[in-house]
Amino acid sequence: MAQHGSQHHPRLHSVKRPAEGRGLRRGVSLLPSLFTLANLFCGWACVIYAIRGDLPTAAPFIGIAVVLDMLDGRIARMTGTTSEFGVQLDSLADLISFGMAPAILAFQWGLVPLGRLGWAVGFLFVTAAALRLARFNIQTHTDKRYFVGMPSPAAAAVPAATVFYFPEGMHTFQQALPALAVVLVPALLMVSTIRFRSFKSIDLGIKRSYRGLIAMAALIAAVASRPHEVLLLMAYAYLASAFVGFAMSRLRAHRHATAPD
Repeated sequence: MAQHGSQHHPRLHSVKRPAEGRGLRRGVSLLPSLFTLANLFCGWACVIYAIRGDLPTAAPFIGIAVVLDMLDGRIARMTGTTSEFGVQLDSLADLISFGMAPAILAFQWGLVPLGRLGWAVGFLFVTAAALRLARFNIQTHTDKRYFVGMPSPAAAAVPAATVFYFPEGMHTFQQALPALAVVLVPALLMVSTIRFRSFKSIDLGIKRSYRGLIAMAALIAAVASRPHEVLLLMAYAYLASAFVGFAMSRLRAHRHATAPD
């Protein structure tokens, strides 16, 4: 009996291993999509809490969605599971989390007193996000160091961080006027041709030193200690970085043009 079992034991292993391998590969291929669905859920949760009027709870969901959006693409590239299906699913999820959700959040926060103008401005933000995502999907041979136009997650972070910092909202027509800038400026930047720095191409140098890890730890500590102020500063600093970079490039071009030969 023992000899009979030993003869068939290797054969059983040879049958099971391919099935186990296929199951593991299938699980790995689904992992990026799970992060994308979590991103989509955050957008949905933001909408629900915003409609309920619970703005302090709604706003952080957009921040969580930004982190998940950064992770799903990286995980897909690391595991070699990138696909056209994943790209399309990611874009659809981004339209909800970084288009619809921040527009509804901003509307409930400061656009309601503006009446029809308020919901029209919110619709402009959704439209700009859709156009930005569509343009990103068809872009080819672009400089990986930069985005053309403000990325939709960064644009969504501007109203989200503003609401998170000042959740009381606007209640009169005069108070609501600044909310127009909070929504319109990132919306216009999404469909602009202004270049924004892409952090995907930045090498933190983790393999060479621990400076990258220390920087990340410092950022996490800052957000944990002063989340409202730090997140607001990060959102508006990235928005302003494009204008600073544009001004510096124009200044260098002017100096080069006026320099003596």
